[in-house]
Order: sequence, then C-alpha cells, then structure tokens
Amino acid sequence: MSESRLKIFTGNSNRPLAEEMCRSIGEPLGEATVTSFPDGESFVKINENVRGHDVYIIQSTCPPTNHHLVELLIMIDAARRASAQRITAVLPFYGYARQDRKDQPRVPITAKLVANLIVSAGANRVLTMDLHSQQIQGFFDIPVDHLFASPVFFEHFSKTKRENLVVCSPDVGGMKMAAAYADVLGAGLAFVAKKRKSATKVEAINVVGEVAGCDVLLVDDITETAGTLCAAAKLLREHGARSVRAAVSHCILNEVAIERLKSGLIDELITTNSTPNTNTHGLPITVLSIAPLLGQAIQRINSNESVTSLFRIKGF
Repeated sequence: MSESRLKIFTGNSNRPLAEEMCRSIGEPLGEATVTSFPDGESFVKINENVRGHDVYIIQSTCPPTNHHLVELLIMIDAARRASAQRITAVLPFYGYARQDRKDQPRVPITAKLVANLIVSAGANRVLTMDLHSQQIQGFFDIPVDHLFASPVFFEHFSKTKRENLVVCSPDVGGMKMAAAYADVLGAGLAFVAKKRKSATKVEAINVVGEVAGCDVLLVDDITETAGTLCAAAKLLREHGARSVRAAVSHCILNEVAIERLKSGLIDELITTNSTPNTNTHGLPITVLSIAPLLGQAIQRINSNESVTSLFRIKGF
C-alpha cells in the first residue's frame, strides 16, 4: 500500500509528547489547525484527507482542563464529519477522573459525563493510561485500551535497585498499586493513613509497616498540590526512613506543589510526560517518557493486534 491508512493528530495540550510518539513509530504527525477565536471559542480544521482512515487524536485533558477537553471534542467531531473510518481518542491523562462517584449529596459523576461527551462527539474507542480508578473503563460504551505506566517505571528502577526498599502507598486507596510494585521490586510494603482536610490540605496520621532505616518509594497515580505526598514523606521520615522517593504517573504541579517540593521532604519525584511539566527547574524531578509505549499501542490497535504484550516488564 503506497499510503498509510493511519493518521495521527494532536491538540494543544501536549504537542511534544505527540511528536515524540510519532517519531517512535516512524509516522508523521498530521496537519491540523487548532486555535481559538478572539472570544475564546475553539476552532479546528483538519488539513489532510482522512476519509476512510484510522484516525488517532492525542490530547491530555490537563490544565486548562475545560479548554483542552473542548478541543478534543471538536477534533473528534471534525474527523467524524470528514468521514474518518475509525476515531480513537488518545488520552495520556484523563481529567475529571477523581470525580467518579457520588461521595456527598447533590454532586455529579463528572468522569461519566466526560465519557458520554467523548462518545457522543464520535469517538469509536479510547486509549488511555493509569486511570484514577479502574471502573472508569465501564463509563464508556466503546472499547477502552487501558495502559499502565508501571513498565516504564520498572525499567527505570531496574537501573537503580536499592537494598532496603519499601514501597509505600500514601493512602489506603492506593494499596493495590503499592502491592503490585512491591511484588515486582521484591520490596517491603507499607501505607500511610491520612485524613483530608480540604482540596489542598492533608494530614498524615500513622504509618503501617516497618520503614526505619529503609529507602521508601511512594507510589501514586496523580499529584497536583503534592499535599498527600509531602505529608506522607514527613511522617515516614519521622518514623526513621532513610530516604523518600515518589513515583507518580501524572504530575500536574501548581505553585503550591512546587513550594512543597522545595522543602526537601521528597528526595526525588519520578513521573511521566503524560502532562507537560513546566517551571520545574531546580526541583528533584525525573521525567520518564511514555511516548514509545503509547506509540506501540497505536500501531497495535491500527493493525488489530493485542496490546497485552505492552504490560510485560523488562529488567526483572
């Protein structure tokens, strides 16, 4: 076939990641105009023929979340109206994922609403990574390919193995993830009991597990203010932890988080480029690339192959 039936486009949320993904699989990034009118309305024009093509639209719904979400919806609609054969929404980071249940009266389940919007816009399937909760896959009435950043983290850790390593969850809800990391890394397991006082303030109450004299690895799926991580790190150090590192799939660091990271409670924050990390110079942050992982997933979906092999772990 002289022309690939695969077309990849991106919005403005994380263009460097999209470009790296395309380089990793040897495909060009499609030409599309994604801009805004003076009144703030988003405008999209796909500048290539996509009729009958397998189209992938890469867009993390990171801040400004609403703007990037609307860009995604409009791009999907544009591809659908241009007669694309199949449209896959590639969401390295799925925003609104923490609003996945009614935990108080008269609140929405926004994660489900966003899923409905993506499906209604015309997406035929979704490719995403490290959802805040697994059940969000069930919010979609279309196929969802859910990848994990853990193989990327494990490959990194295989080069920096520690003797007395303890994997710790900063809250009870992350115990399943922490247990999986501890199993692969051959490490001990602990967790921190916490109490959330507000959206930005967290109080760590107690540590369950032995951390004295150990190198502790905190694992979580998302951090925004670094409140949970820093509160846990402070308590772990009080209990004798020798060092504290954190592995977090999605970092959406605001000014509050940057100030907290400057405190030195966390020796190293290891994350991915699922969202852009700007203004982090001088901070102990290591960014790992998920571009090859997502790029391979796109290739496999395009050729109707299994993505299961992408969960295999190298170096252990």
